[in-house]
Amino acid sequence: MNHRNGFNPLSRTTAHRRAMSRNMVTSLFRFERITTTKSKALEVRKAAEKLITRSKVDSVHNRREAAKFIQDEKILNKLFTEIGPRMKERNGGYTRVLKLGYRQGDAADMVILELVDFKLDAEKPAEEEPKAKAKKPAAKKEAAKADKE
Repeated sequence: MNHRNGFNPLSRTTAHRRAMSRNMVTSLFRFERITTTKSKALEVRKAAEKLITRSKVDSVHNRREAAKFIQDEKILNKLFTEIGPRMKERNGGYTRVLKLGYRQGDAADMVILELVDFKLDAEKPAEEEPKAKAKKPAAKKEAAKADKE
């Protein structure tokens, strides 16, 4: 029976599991969307949700408790300055698991783990391209004027 088993050991040693969990949570906060197996995502989600709940109140104690889990200073700062305030009105359920299908090699169930308010930046690259193209001819014209003088 599997009564009161608090976590899935994922067939890894304690040190490996802890390091993997820290790395995946840090990646989730850095990119706000990661692709992984279903069992790993369900375990990482537990730690990520607890950290986001802590980050809603920016205090020295909460930062130090989160810093025990997140080693990267930039990501820790992002958690408390961007992610936490975005989730202020939400009472939980900060992450979402989207099923992708099965992995080719070992048929593992693959999912996308993302923050609930994650938005794809599909519009930004389209807007940036015309601006970049407009700057190139202007630079050539200025170079031509400098050559004439």
